[in-house]
Amino acid sequence: MAKVSREVHRTGRIGWLRAAVLGANDGIVSTASLIVGVASANASRPDVLLAGIASLVAGAMSMAAGEYISVSSQADTEQADLERERRELASDGDYELEELATIYVGRGLDPALARQVAAQLTAHDALAAHARDELKFSEETSARPVQAAFASAGSFAIGAVLPLAVVLIAPESSIGVPVTAASLILLALLGVLSAKAGGSPVLRATLRVTFWGALAMAATALVGSLFGTTAA
Repeated sequence: MAKVSREVHRTGRIGWLRAAVLGANDGIVSTASLIVGVASANASRPDVLLAGIASLVAGAMSMAAGEYISVSSQADTEQADLERERRELASDGDYELEELATIYVGRGLDPALARQVAAQLTAHDALAAHARDELKFSEETSARPVQAAFASAGSFAIGAVLPLAVVLIAPESSIGVPVTAASLILLALLGVLSAKAGGSPVLRATLRVTFWGALAMAATALVGSLFGTTAA
């Protein structure tokens, strides 16, 4: 008998991967943009560092709160749908059985076999069968608010630390240039890593994150330069 190997699918990574990539991207872009903007206004290194650290703390907390609230809303919707399905199974099990069989017929089974499959799955775990096949819920893609919040905040902080590290070693007279260059390189690496983890095209993901990062830093550099000129 041939040995059957367990396949590894990327759908299990969707929840944490989305939160982690979004957090790291925001950490790099928002912190680097703020640093570049403040540096363009001729601020001193301590002032630039203070602005960057404030961005890290505020951004990480904001990402955690926003992700938790967003994913919690999704989880609440899922639970409400499951509760309604549980009530329908209790009040009209025969109709729910036929509904499940109809779904399987739509997927290609003949009616007799579809009803047999529906009956066996209902006997095993009716709610799980309806959650999977009627509501399209799955263990891999279900909402996990706490996991998403920690992944988002942690990745944001990691992303924000990197531009801050460049501030410490860059010449005070030209902090913006090395921070911009290093941040774009980091964004490109993030695009490659996220594409590899998610199985998507590398070039498209890399260009997407670097383009928007460059645009954000250019905009804040312009604002900082204008305010710096005005102050001077």
